[in-house]
Amino acid sequence: MPELPEVETIKRDLEKIVLGGKITEVCVHNPRVIREPSVAGFKKGLTGSTIKNILRRAKLLIFELSNGKSLTIHLKMTGQLVYPGGGKNSRVAFHLSGGKILDFNDQRLFAELRLLDDWRSLKFVKELGPEPADLSLRQFKEMLDKKKTAIKPLLMDQMFISGIGNIYAAEILFHAKINPLLRANELTGKEKELLFKAINDILNAAILHAGSSVDDYVRVSGEKGGYVKYHKVYNREGKVCLVCKTIIKKINQGGRGTYFCPKCQK
Repeated sequence: MPELPEVETIKRDLEKIVLGGKITEVCVHNPRVIREPSVAGFKKGLTGSTIKNILRRAKLLIFELSNGKSLTIHLKMTGQLVYPGGGKNSRVAFHLSGGKILDFNDQRLFAELRLLDDWRSLKFVKELGPEPADLSLRQFKEMLDKKKTAIKPLLMDQMFISGIGNIYAAEILFHAKINPLLRANELTGKEKELLFKAINDILNAAILHAGSSVDDYVRVSGEKGGYVKYHKVYNREGKVCLVCKTIIKKINQGGRGTYFCPKCQK
């Protein structure tokens, strides 16, 4: 699933391409991705509107429109936005002024597209934790002190902090030299500081390199993100640690694979 760096990359790509464009027609090739309103209402509410602003909240993309409505796109596992579109895999095609098309692709149909009067009213949006970049070190430490959860699944809990998934939780903990099994409230003050810095360092570096294409994620241009070559532990089970040459291990935490170095992350 695309995480914060991937969705932020897509947002920035779209700002350069479709911001200010008028939606002249909407072709829905598979209605399953339209969660609300009806397909007819979705098409009617979008057609003729102009894309005034593009936002990201956690892993959610938001198009704010000239008619006061908002188009929200939750990419989930395999969602993609591709421009210029017109491809055979399109689930929804957004025709724009100037004759170009923005395609929404989704091989497994898990994604969710909504046209809303107020995107902030979505239940899961209301429950989201703060964005990493909006936190101070003091706030972050206080949040950790209240949690007895293992730190790896806690970083992935969108109600705790938003936007971090499996890839970046693993990379952040390696960068901070923290064992993923440690409980949040057991971390020392120094470890909390290192973790706070690692979150910002890793997410910013991933954005700089346009995210990680490990599954279906691609940029709006169709190009892959370039951050995979900087991964230190994710998906490297059985390979040597790039720092200490110890073999990278994989364990299961909460139904997700956790990659870490047993020596660097004691």
